[in-house]
Amino acid sequence: MILSSFLLALAQVSDPRFRSVLWRGIGLTIALLVGIYAGLLWLIAVLTAEPVTLPGVGQITWLGDLLSWGSLGLMILLSVFLMVPVASAITSLFLDEVAQAVEDTHFPDLPPMPPIGFFEGLRDTISFLGLLIAANLLAFGVYAMLPFAAFFIFYALNGFLLGREYFQLAAMRRIGRVDARAMAKRHQGTIWIAGCLMAVPLSVPFINLLIPVLGAATFTHLFHKLSR
Repeated sequence: MILSSFLLALAQVSDPRFRSVLWRGIGLTIALLVGIYAGLLWLIAVLTAEPVTLPGVGQITWLGDLLSWGSLGLMILLSVFLMVPVASAITSLFLDEVAQAVEDTHFPDLPPMPPIGFFEGLRDTISFLGLLIAANLLAFGVYAMLPFAAFFIFYALNGFLLGREYFQLAAMRRIGRVDARAMAKRHQGTIWIAGCLMAVPLSVPFINLLIPVLGAATFTHLFHKLSR
């Protein structure tokens, strides 16, 4: 059931609506990360505008440069772990289009559904983005304590988060938010395994950026199969 849903989603990846959602998600994610880095540089410039004087050392004029280069390294490191989760959250604003494309192709007898309202989608996106970032940042401590298990923890954590979010996005279009959560709880094992399948390519550069779109499509198929 899970594998067949994924293969059906993969076969539709050339759909123009899939590509449109993909490029919008990537563009907004890059803009967000660049904006965060620009804000961080501005903050460093403000805090180091005046030279720092240390007893016995004198004035330190290179602190701003050190923090700027250090912040660049930090952003690169964080981007490795946060690029895909952030892209997933931002792309969720448009995943209703992916689900509709899947249903138009594979479930043409279903009645059309009105699109999710922008502000409702934005609320869900902000909530999901905050949860993803917080969970992955907290996981850094676990990675440090259990480095041998870091990859397994990463896949299990993001598989759980992505699976739950994508399934609920697919389900609540048809059965509403409350029933979608109840259905996700009944099938949480299947959803977690499917989410882990989505999480495995997260460590593959460029391929990982397809995961939000493939995930939405896969879980749309999975929702309809579980419903039946």
